[in-house]
Amino acid sequence: MIITIANAKGGVGKTTTCVNIGHGLVMHKKKVLLVDLDSQASASLALGISREELSPSSADVLMDDYPIRDAIRRTSVDGFDLLPGSMELANYDLCMANTKGRENRLKETLGKASGDYDFILVDCAPSIGLLPINALVASQKYIVPTTAHYLSLEGLVNFTDAVDRVKAGLGSKCELLGILLTMVDRRSKASQEIIEMIRGQYKSAVFRTEIRQNVKLSEAPSFSKTIFQYNHNSIGAEGYQALCKELILKLKKDGHNDGKPHRQKSSAKEKE
Repeated sequence: MIITIANAKGGVGKTTTCVNIGHGLVMHKKKVLLVDLDSQASASLALGISREELSPSSADVLMDDYPIRDAIRRTSVDGFDLLPGSMELANYDLCMANTKGRENRLKETLGKASGDYDFILVDCAPSIGLLPINALVASQKYIVPTTAHYLSLEGLVNFTDAVDRVKAGLGSKCELLGILLTMVDRRSKASQEIIEMIRGQYKSAVFRTEIRQNVKLSEAPSFSKTIFQYNHNSIGAEGYQALCKELILKLKKDGHNDGKPHRQKSSAKEKE
């Protein structure tokens, strides 16, 4: 199962969500690969890869046909691997502008490693450029983190509309797994009103789990740790643990088990 975490608006917790969902799924006995498609490489840095160690990165894999398995690194979490991002990704749109099938590069690349993992999570930069389009084409599902602010609500509407246009134009079958409310402060009346608007408009598409404001979530990356490593008793860890349980349940309801589609058992005749 390949899941993209994306939103055209920055500062909504995409990388935090990607990193902590990854570790959370490992805690459910899944093997996970995080693909960092952000030129800032925030997810890679948060998982302990220094800037000097980012190469070979996803840019080398996508733009120079570097073997994906040779570029994947282990993280400090057993069962949680990383394909790092790097500054070279900033040139992707320009370098690949005249390349045939440029929107399928990630799909073709991940096909060479997808059998090694239960889940592949793709962390995107805040845009709707060629890299996020690659991610949507490669994925079966996508998650949109958003904060409970008015401008985030407007950005959410614009982003989901843009995704629908991309899917229609490229024939992508990527489906919305859920909208995730992050940095939630239920003490704020304005936030509560925005949350009600989002839930009213998108209904069951919004995860029941909300990620509350938590200083531990913002501190963890500076120690190159996930929230579960940094403070497993924190509100942030509690939120992402609940989210992973809800995510797995949603996938099972959609006909997926352990991140993979259910396969019907072969009949006796087929076996013969």
